Amino acid sequence: MRGTLRLDEPMARHTSWRVGGPADRYFEPADRADLIAFVQQLPQSEPVLWLGLGSNLLVRDGGFRGTVIALHGALDGLSRDSETTVWAEAGVHCARLAKFTQQQHLAGLGFMAGIPGTVGGALAMNAGAWGGETWRAVLEAEAIFRDGRCAWLGAEHFGVSYRTVVPPRGFLGFLAARLRVAPDDGSHAKATRESLAKRKATQPVGKPSAGSTFRNPPGDHAARLIESCGLKGRRIGGAVVSELHANFILTDEGAKAADVEQLIQMIRTTVKHNTGIELEPEIKVVGEATHA
Repeated sequence: MRGTLRLDEPMARHTSWRVGGPADRYFEPADRADLIAFVQQLPQSEPVLWLGLGSNLLVRDGGFRGTVIALHGALDGLSRDSETTVWAEAGVHCARLAKFTQQQHLAGLGFMAGIPGTVGGALAMNAGAWGGETWRAVLEAEAIFRDGRCAWLGAEHFGVSYRTVVPPRGFLGFLAARLRVAPDDGSHAKATRESLAKRKATQPVGKPSAGSTFRNPPGDHAARLIESCGLKGRRIGGAVVSELHANFILTDEGAKAADVEQLIQMIRTTVKHNTGIELEPEIKVVGEATHA
């Protein structure tokens, strides 16, 4: 093992909400080979949390009883495979991928500029923005399994739907993907710049959040439903519904994961009571409420 292994690592350092208790073990691999060697020595029953930028993740205050594997410092390879294909490792920032394709005069991945995470995270949840979705562009993905085996698999091996990806049995995480692109005459790059400007004007960019908290229900928008219930600015402890965009929950310094989780539940209850619609969280919640 050549990477860094830390014990009782505070996950507040590694999530975009800046909250979360300690992980029992936190591993940053040196490179791909180091990651595979580490996975191969893990007990089959060990709980493992695959971490990119922590931008759609809420770790409870009691922390995570298992091993966190952080990819964004190691798996950062990015290249153009052909006129119609881009290869990106799981730790590559989505915004970097979008910028790369723009520089290469390629269309099809501009929506990635609106995703505040890594390619691995986008693959894991079929992340999307501005009408685009990750798996519409995926030709094949490289997976690592619990036994350390790696394989390139076509999209048909994964059950994909809106913000949901069901992997094959024994799957542990994504290592890379080959993504479909096309030549750009400049119109797609222009559309991406316009979308980024709109995002900056309508979303609390740069403040502690996890991006969109809830999935959009069919035919509607979570932000509209939350705002219609008068919940902008509603606060529990150090967590508050953004005044700029109602589907964003922001955290103050000193906030607890419990504040965020309670605010999420309050929003869901209120929206259900007022509209009859059950909002589903887009974020992943892991860990224990209290450390035993």
